[in-house]
Amino acid sequence: MRFRTEANSVCKDFDPPLPSEVLDCIKSLRINKAPGIDGINNKMIKNLPLHTILTITTIIHKIMTLGHFSTRWKTATVVPILKPGKDPTDTTSYRPISLLPSLSKIAEHLILKRLNNYLKENNNFFSEQFGFREKLSTFHQLIRVVEYVTEGFANKQKTGAVFLDIQKAFDRVWQDGLIHKLIHYNNPSYLIKLIDSYLLERKFAVRVKNELSSTKNINAGVAQGSKIGPTLFALYFNDIPKQFNTLLCMYADDTAILARNKNPNYIQIALNRHLKALEDWFIKWKIEINVSKTEAIMFANARRYSSFPPHTHTLRLMTELSPGLRNVSI
Repeated sequence: MRFRTEANSVCKDFDPPLPSEVLDCIKSLRINKAPGIDGINNKMIKNLPLHTILTITTIIHKIMTLGHFSTRWKTATVVPILKPGKDPTDTTSYRPISLLPSLSKIAEHLILKRLNNYLKENNNFFSEQFGFREKLSTFHQLIRVVEYVTEGFANKQKTGAVFLDIQKAFDRVWQDGLIHKLIHYNNPSYLIKLIDSYLLERKFAVRVKNELSSTKNINAGVAQGSKIGPTLFALYFNDIPKQFNTLLCMYADDTAILARNKNPNYIQIALNRHLKALEDWFIKWKIEINVSKTEAIMFANARRYSSFPPHTHTLRLMTELSPGLRNVSI
């Protein structure tokens, strides 16, 4: 059930967008970016007169006041890009690039700024998620993993890790579930109403050379290529289960769980327990795992544990999950 408020209701409980904010967004636009379906490129926007900037600011203010995201800004142009060395006759050889109207991204940027301010003020973000967060990167998450493993070595412990690959993560976000979570996190009602409108009835059309397909509806996921989509994705994963005896690491949809102990059996038990909790959570929130890309590994000090074969430290993790996740090689 989607979030709904009275059709004619308006909201004044937010920081109104300023022309200076819109100007800052326009200055940061890259000229070489392809335009969206409206054909308005960034060079055009950078040359707009001041009175048009004020009009854009007014439009964004009305979007926030009414909680209605412009329908014309909710259609993406998808351009398939051939992956290097792949067969051009195979549809899986292409990477889809989603192009959204630049004016839409300007509005999103201002909405995202207010959403991030609220999340930061209320400390709502999941601390283990390092993706799409200010001053955090894959490098910081990698350091966290390395320190966990090396601390284990210092205490004569091995470390087991399972690396999960979430299948088409951004495309499969359950939109009603996302709205439910935004309400649960007590986000301001104007933001919930606005994000609900932003997600609702989005469309896409595929462009190949100069030909554009008819539009199709998008019934799940967050918008690819959008400003606000990554943060919404992170919020959807914000309540992913943690366990007291494992380390959970996330960067966007890349997820790893680690456990360490002197006894490999304890590591296996800890990882299996956490995997079971994750499986239940994935089922509840309609998330699928790409089993073929899910890997596991055992880190051990080869000089201390001479029983491990040279050049590789492996074991087989016997999970108690569904058949698709059993016998994950590590």
